[in-house]
Amino acid sequence: MYENKEEIEKVILFAVDLGNDEQVPANLDELEELVATAGAETLGRMIQNKDSIEKATYLGSGKVEELRDMVERLGATGVVCDDELSPIQMKNLEQELDTKVMDRTMIILDIFAKHATTREGKLQVELAQLKYRSNRLIGMGQVMSRLGGGIGTRGPGEKKLEVDRRLIRERISKLSADLKDDIAHREVMRKQRLNSHIPIVSIVGYTNAGKSTLLNHMTQAGVLEEDKLFATLDPTSRNYKLPNGQEIILTDTVGFIRKLPHHLIDAFRSTLEEAKFADIILHVVDISNPQADLHILTVYDTLRELGVKDKPVVTLFNKIDKVDELPAVKDFQADHTLYISAKQETGFEKITDILAEIINQSRIYIEQTIPYAKAGVIQQIRKSGNLLEEEYREDGIFVRAYVDAGTKGLL
Repeated sequence: MYENKEEIEKVILFAVDLGNDEQVPANLDELEELVATAGAETLGRMIQNKDSIEKATYLGSGKVEELRDMVERLGATGVVCDDELSPIQMKNLEQELDTKVMDRTMIILDIFAKHATTREGKLQVELAQLKYRSNRLIGMGQVMSRLGGGIGTRGPGEKKLEVDRRLIRERISKLSADLKDDIAHREVMRKQRLNSHIPIVSIVGYTNAGKSTLLNHMTQAGVLEEDKLFATLDPTSRNYKLPNGQEIILTDTVGFIRKLPHHLIDAFRSTLEEAKFADIILHVVDISNPQADLHILTVYDTLRELGVKDKPVVTLFNKIDKVDELPAVKDFQADHTLYISAKQETGFEKITDILAEIINQSRIYIEQTIPYAKAGVIQQIRKSGNLLEEEYREDGIFVRAYVDAGTKGLL
C-alpha cells in the first residue's frame, strides 16, 4: 500500500469493557490484525472498564484525555474504536482528540474495498460504504477533511462523500440498480447449478480459517492464499469428482467475522447466500486460533442470519500442522467433524468419504435394467449420482446406483 514506510499510518486502539469481559482483549487482538491488513501499524491500546457507553464520546471524559495524551506521546496519526461509533461520538471524539477517528466498521469496509477485484465486488463495497457514511456527513467537517487518505478511505473517496444527501441517495440507487443486474446473473448461474442436480458443497468459516487453501488444494482453483483477514472476497465455484465418481460443486465465499457490519451483510447478501442453496455445508475452523470456540459460534450466528438451516454440516478443524496437541474444541452442531491440514492435504480422504456418505443418504438406491433406448440416462447417473455397477445385457443395461429424484423420474 505504501512505498515509504514512514508514511504508514500509526494508530491506537480503544474499547469499553462493560463487565469484566475476557473477550475484549481478544477483540482488540483481532482489530489489530484488521488494522495491519488495512496497511497501518498499531502503537498501543486502551480499554476502559465502565458500566455503560457514553452517548456523546463513547469513552468517559477522563479516558478521552488519557487517549489524547497517548496520541501525542506516541505520535499516532489516528485512533480506532472496536465498536461502531455513532456520528455524534465520532464528531465529538475527533474534536477532543484532534486526530483521525475510525471504528471497526470503517476498517472492515476499507479492507473490503482494498480486496474487491470484480465489478460486482467493487459495487457491493461502494454501496456498503455509502450507506454507512451517508448518515455521518452532517457536522463532520473536520472529520471529513481528515479522511483524505490512509486507511478507512478506500472506495468511493472523499469527493463522493462530501456531496449532499440527495446526490448520495441517487448514487446508492444507481449502485443498487447495477447490483440487481449482477444478482440476476448470479441467480441464473445458481439455477443452472441446481438444475444440473449436481450436489453443491458450500465452504464457510471465519475469515482466515483456510477456506481458500482447502479449495485450492482440492481443486487447483488458484484462489489467492494469504495469512490475512479477508484475503479473498469473490465467491469461487469449482467442479470436483469424488473417488467414487460422484461429481460435486465446491463453492467458496467471503469469510465471516465478529461484528460483521450489517451494511456489508446487506450488500454482499447475494454472495453470502450461496450457502443457503447448498446441499452440504463444509465448515472450516482454524484450530490453532485461541478463539476457535467463538469463531464457531460467530459462523453459526451468521448462517442463521442468512437463513441457512437444515443443512448437513461437516466441520473441518484445520491447521493441525500448527499445533503440538489438539485443543479441546468441539462443534456440537455439526453432523461430522474431522481434523485436517488443508495446506498439507492431511485428512482429505476422510473428507471425500464423508461427503460421499452424506450424498448417498439423500439419494435413492436403484437396481434396474435400463432399455438401450434410454441409455443416455447412464451419463446423467455418472454426473449427478453414484454409479456402483453397470452390466450390458441383452434386454438393456443393468445398473446399481444412487440417484437423485430428478434422475429417478427419467427411468
